[in-house]
Amino acid sequence: MSAVYTLSTPLRPGDRVDTADIPLADVADFRQSVIEATERGRRLSALFGCQVEGAAGSTHAIRLYAILTDDQDGTWSAVSADVGEEYPALTPDCPQAHWFEREVAEQWGVVPRGHPWLKPIRFHPSYRPGHDAWSRAVGDKILPGVTDFFQVAGPEVHEVAVGPIHAGVIEPGHFRFQCNGEQVFHLEISLGYQHRGIERALVGGPDKRTIHYMETLAGDTSIGHATAYCQAVEALAGCSVPLRASALRGIALELERLANHAGDLGALAGDVGFLPTASFNGRLRGDFLNASGLICGSRFGRGMVRPGGIVFDVDEHCVETLIQRLTQTLAEVEGSIDLLWRSPSVQARFENTGAVPRRTCDALGLVGVAARACGVYRDVRHDFPHGIFRFNQIPVSTCGSGDVFARAYVRGLEIQRSGAFVLEQLRSLTLGAIRADVHPLAPDALAVSLVEGWRGEICHVAVTDGNGRFAHYKVVDPSFHNWMGLAMALRNQQISDFPLCNKSFNLSYCGHDL
Repeated sequence: MSAVYTLSTPLRPGDRVDTADIPLADVADFRQSVIEATERGRRLSALFGCQVEGAAGSTHAIRLYAILTDDQDGTWSAVSADVGEEYPALTPDCPQAHWFEREVAEQWGVVPRGHPWLKPIRFHPSYRPGHDAWSRAVGDKILPGVTDFFQVAGPEVHEVAVGPIHAGVIEPGHFRFQCNGEQVFHLEISLGYQHRGIERALVGGPDKRTIHYMETLAGDTSIGHATAYCQAVEALAGCSVPLRASALRGIALELERLANHAGDLGALAGDVGFLPTASFNGRLRGDFLNASGLICGSRFGRGMVRPGGIVFDVDEHCVETLIQRLTQTLAEVEGSIDLLWRSPSVQARFENTGAVPRRTCDALGLVGVAARACGVYRDVRHDFPHGIFRFNQIPVSTCGSGDVFARAYVRGLEIQRSGAFVLEQLRSLTLGAIRADVHPLAPDALAVSLVEGWRGEICHVAVTDGNGRFAHYKVVDPSFHNWMGLAMALRNQQISDFPLCNKSFNLSYCGHDL
């Protein structure tokens, strides 16, 4: 029998499983199960470690959990294994595990033996004092960015370091280029400058602060992460969200997508000096944010989504106002974006710049716009529909070239389709409750929540203890999957193309650093 059958019974979004029912494999079987599953087309949506009781009640044992998703049948499965101080790395045979295994090593001091480039990703002390996977201390401090960087040797090869402080009001990240003249051989990305310890702060919850951590862990994705958290809680509590609340959640999620996609297309236009779209879209982004503010009072949607449903309802006047404003804004943004597609100088800069090959996309498990721009038909709203998306789906937008143009074009398509979805939902809102009671969470259980945020797949995994409190909470922002995709996009490109490539991905530093 193939080891892939070690995986748990496939489950749908909104389902939970008792942790005792998750297969506990030996390390070799665990490794083979994950590798075979990804070879057969499943994706590694999460890989993380938890501290569990070992022999004689010891809490030093680390249990690895792998969450594998199947885009074809819309299910997720889990497998686990207890590891000691080291285990054979998955990364050489499963590149999707690369970033995850670095994270596990940093958090728990468990070394994935044979990992090709093991180093910290957030630069923080191990969760287990005295169990460090490497020596990172400088004096008595651990400093982000202080590590051994990849180096290329050869005549006329030089190194260019950018950041972590950048020219502009943007987040900190360090980029190290190995170049020959203008040609980039390799880009290494070092993050961790905004690590806040959010995942560890969630242990013992949920409590009054939990939702606020979710809404601010990646500030431009407040609705996306709040929705993912609420769906995980609702799965653990066996709670059904009223239809009206589901529709308004979907509207809020798509307004967040509209605002950010419009802003990104304006920023891409600005990066190539095309001022008409850059100027128009800056205002239009604000119009979409104002629509969110009209619903709940926050332009970023904070305070809107809560376990069991939503907090703020909309009356007929609000609905009519939203329809009127959005109809006008969508018409204006369509005209602004059309200027991009009709400008040969813009297309000359977008096309064939920062292309990611399809095979690289598949190997790394890219998600969201970055994956769909490589021609991958991957969208949580379609593959793992939950809430309102079970009844009203948005067509998946793809483009096959994998370059800056493709990432811009997918955004343009999604603006059209998300806009149409929002208007349709507003015009057909059903009457009813906006929030249901949430019962205590199931003890010793695990739930996986998947949401298509505007950057891509958001994955939350909640694990409860015997009292129904969070024993562990794992957050995987889409940026976690996609930062390596940006590094691959710069291979054999001109270093002057970096700002344009970076903006075409527009990944989150704080969503990664957590």
